[in-house]
Amino acid sequence: MLAPLACDLEKAGNQLSADHVMVGTLLATPRVDVSASAMAGFDAGTFGGDAGADVISLPAQTAAFVFFGTKSGANASPSGVSGANVELKAGSEPGVALTADGSGSYSRSSNGESGLVYQSGATYQFIATESGTRYVGHVEDSPTKESITAFHPPEGFVRLAANTAFSFDRAAAPAGKDRTLGFVTVVPLSSDGQKGEPTYSNVPTSPVEFLQLVAVPATFREARVTIPAAAFPKAAQTYLVIFQAVRMGGAETDNLFLGSALLAGTAEVGIFRTN
Repeated sequence: MLAPLACDLEKAGNQLSADHVMVGTLLATPRVDVSASAMAGFDAGTFGGDAGADVISLPAQTAAFVFFGTKSGANASPSGVSGANVELKAGSEPGVALTADGSGSYSRSSNGESGLVYQSGATYQFIATESGTRYVGHVEDSPTKESITAFHPPEGFVRLAANTAFSFDRAAAPAGKDRTLGFVTVVPLSSDGQKGEPTYSNVPTSPVEFLQLVAVPATFREARVTIPAAAFPKAAQTYLVIFQAVRMGGAETDNLFLGSALLAGTAEVGIFRTN
C-alpha cells in the first residue's frame, strides 16, 4: 500500500532538485467574423448581409511556445538551452516539431500549415530532447471553449466608452473540477481587419512569470474578470477581446523541475467598439 506513495515522493523529490525547467503554451483561437461596417462605426449591417459581403474573416490559429532551460538554485532565473529538439504530442499521435528561435525558445504556429491542430480533451506532452535525454512535461484534459455571455449582446458586438473598464462573469466550474485558468488579451483592429499590438494581456510571457503562476494560480480562477480601462484607450476603435480558458500542467519526467508550468487552452472572442 505504501509503495506507490513512496514512488510519488521520490519522483517529487527528484523533480524538486532537477536543474532543467520547461515552460510553455499551446493556445488556440477560433475563426472570427468581424463586420466591416461595425468596425467603421455604422449601426447597420452589424455582422453582414445574407451574402456575407460585409464580413471580414480572421482565420483560426493555434500557436505553441516552449522555453527550455536550466537553473541553479531555488530562486535563480533560468538560462535557455539552445540546440534541443522540441516537439508537441497529442495522445498517441505523431509529434509536431517546434522551431528553434534562439536562447532556449521554441515555437510553431498553424498559420499556413495543418500540422498543429488543437484538440479539446487531449493530453498534451511537451518533449525536449537534449544529448539523447528526454525531458517531458504534460497537460491533461485540455479544455473546451468557455462561452462568455457578456461578449455576445444582441447587436453582435459590445459598445463601450473609451478608457472604461469592462467586467464579465465566468460560468461555474463543472462538478468535481477546478475552474480553468482564464487569461485575457485585447488587440485593436484596423478597418481592414489587421491586428495591432495588444493594448492589454495578462498571459505570462517570461519564464519567471510562469514560475510565479505555479505559486499563485488562484488569481486566474476568479469568477469575475475585470479588464482595465487602459485596455481600451482610443475612441471610435474596434477591439478584439480574446479570453483563453486554459488548463495548467507540469513536469512528467523526474529530470524536469517540479515548478515547470505548461498551459493548453482555447479561446472565446468578443468584438468591442468604443465610443
